[in-house]
Amino acid sequence: MNQESVIVGCTHCGAKNRIPKNRLKDRATCGKCHHPLTLSARYPEDPVEVTDQSFNSEVLGFPGPVVVFFWQPWCGYCQRLMPDFNALAREYSGRIKFAKIHLDRNPISGGNYTVQSVPTLILMKRGRQVDRIVGALPKMELDRRLRVLL
Repeated sequence: MNQESVIVGCTHCGAKNRIPKNRLKDRATCGKCHHPLTLSARYPEDPVEVTDQSFNSEVLGFPGPVVVFFWQPWCGYCQRLMPDFNALAREYSGRIKFAKIHLDRNPISGGNYTVQSVPTLILMKRGRQVDRIVGALPKMELDRRLRVLL
């Protein structure tokens, strides 16, 4: 699809719906069950860059499940995990929001969640931590652990 779009999960049936960005102001309905879509719970296809300033609104204030990836650019394990994290974001778009936060530039969020090593993934549901993954796990294992959020 050449046009930029967002994925919106239906709160009624869970189906993923692709909505072109230029049509976000229209009253969208689910393609499967035809219930109105709530655009406040948008799940992008790519991870969202989060900062200390945007952490509360992007992660804690988000109504659905969120995976937060604390990373450093110099970390080899982070570099190895990043492609799998991006692929999982596309696979789970419409169901789980993926966010990444550069730990050197945003030490407050890392301190609030006692992130002592990278990579660290924190799985959040309704603004509360439900799981923590420290280290680079294989994609299949990450996939298994993400199912807790659904």
